[in-house]
Amino acid sequence: MRIGFAGLGIMGGPMARHLISAGHEVAGYNRSPDKAKAWAGAHGGRFAATLVEAAGGADLFILCVGKDDDVRQVVTGALPGLKAGAVIVDHTTTSAKVAREMSGLCAACGVAFIDAPVSGGQAGAENGQLSVMAGGDSAALDTVRPAVMAYSKAIQHMGPSGSGQLTKMVNQIAIAGVVQGLAEAVHFARVAGLDTDATYDAISRGAAQSWQMDNRWKTAAKGEYEFGFAVDWMRKDLGLVLDEARSNGAVLSLTALVDQFYAEVQALGGNRWDTSSLKARLKP
Repeated sequence: MRIGFAGLGIMGGPMARHLISAGHEVAGYNRSPDKAKAWAGAHGGRFAATLVEAAGGADLFILCVGKDDDVRQVVTGALPGLKAGAVIVDHTTTSAKVAREMSGLCAACGVAFIDAPVSGGQAGAENGQLSVMAGGDSAALDTVRPAVMAYSKAIQHMGPSGSGQLTKMVNQIAIAGVVQGLAEAVHFARVAGLDTDATYDAISRGAAQSWQMDNRWKTAAKGEYEFGFAVDWMRKDLGLVLDEARSNGAVLSLTALVDQFYAEVQALGGNRWDTSSLKARLKP
């Protein structure tokens, strides 16, 4: 397929690289042109100086940017270059509201919009093993599914526009609770005088096992927090979750508490630490 890709950061750059490896023609755009030029030179993509240039003639336009307003800017900037019948896939984690807004805007231009946030972090992007949760027209998703599978291990269609973003919110709620439990468990083990490595070996094969335990227990026990999804990003995501809960009436007491704990981590200077840095609040 002919693909435009906007947002070549730590997630988008590897995703776009996998598309090229799968044989697609990819034009890469980034708000920082030097980053797009470097990406194109390293991976054989085409540098696009503008969003219209990236979108021009594309069957599929993918974006992976920062927040709601970034999505609005990119989509409105790309639409004039897209032909009728093209599909936009947005991998940004945003509000469900902006997903529905962009879907309506695109439909008026004869373009399909799929909200498709991902889970798996930087490692998932690098290894082509992301999980994608998608909202929007299922037929449009099916037309681009083979391309999106270049960097994914699973794509689940969740329903109409906004459903992908709501599902990502569920994902972040679950992670917040698990990581807080992990932080307290490591803290308790240390206060109790246990060997944390031996404790991990003892409990990680039973009901307490989780991805977070397998990948973050030992580093959190050492006070090492440089391994993935940053606290600033998690707070952005939890803000979206809590805003949605205020609208739909969901009771998220633990999520709200963990969000405040992450604010404490930010106050410690841990804005770019990974999410397991909840442990940093707890001594030793």
